[in-house]
Amino acid sequence: MEATPGPDPPLFPDELVASAGERAVLETFLDLYRDAIIRKVRGVSDEAARLRLVGSATTLGGIVKHLHWVELEWFQRVLARRSVEHLLAGYEAACATSRATAAAHALDDVAPHFRMGEVSLRWIYVHMIEETARHAGHADILRELIDGTTGT
Repeated sequence: MEATPGPDPPLFPDELVASAGERAVLETFLDLYRDAIIRKVRGVSDEAARLRLVGSATTLGGIVKHLHWVELEWFQRVLARRSVEHLLAGYEAACATSRATAAAHALDDVAPHFRMGEVSLRWIYVHMIEETARHAGHADILRELIDGTTGT
C-alpha cells in the first residue's frame, strides 16, 4: 500500500509573496533579513556580543549597531529627509530613558562592567557629566564657526 503524502509544509514569508506586487516583495525580503539579525543576536550576552571571533573587528553587537545606523541613514535621513531635528529627537528620547532608568536606582547601586568589574550609578553620573560637558565644548566651537552663535 502506497503512503499518501501529508499536507505540504506552510509557505515561508518570501514564498507567500511569490506573485505579489513589487513593494510587498521588497518589504517582505527586507523584513525577513531584519528578523534574521534579531533572531541571531537576541539572547546573546553583552560580553559575547563584543567578542571578535574573526580576523576583522566584526562582532554581533557591531553588526546591530551598524544596521541601526544604516536604517536611520537611509529611511530617516535620506528618504524622510529628517536630519538634525531627528537626531535631536533621538538624543532627547535617549536622555529621557536614561533619566527614568537612573531614577529607579540609588547612587550606591552598582552594575557589572566588562572591563572595570562594576560601576556605581554615582560614577555613571560623573562620567556622563564629563563626557557630555567635553562634547558641549566641542559643540560651542562648531556652532560659533557655523553662524557665530555663542553662549548657552
